Amino acid sequence: MNIWLIMLLGGLITFGMRFSFVWLLGRFEVPETMRRALHYVPPAVLSAIVFPELFLSENHLDLNLGNTRLLAGLVAIAIAAWTKNSLLTILAGFIALLIFDTLSLAR
Repeated sequence: MNIWLIMLLGGLITFGMRFSFVWLLGRFEVPETMRRALHYVPPAVLSAIVFPELFLSENHLDLNLGNTRLLAGLVAIAIAAWTKNSLLTILAGFIALLIFDTLSLAR
């Protein structure tokens, strides 16, 4: 199957699922408990994506100072708490990871 057709169909399916949810929420009264619960979805999904990358190395918990991803994550957390700026947080995390990886390769 053509890759462009697959990408187009995937995009349409994704758009359709998201649009239907927005459309349904506009037509029905959503209970307050459901609205409060939906506020926790983005942090939960982000945590599920980020935490394994920071804490796991080869499927084992890695909390030592040689874990460059964890160190870069701590730098990013500090920058986020200090500046409250997403772009600076991402840039600081990338730069910290680059520096820590370079230093670990030099050893």
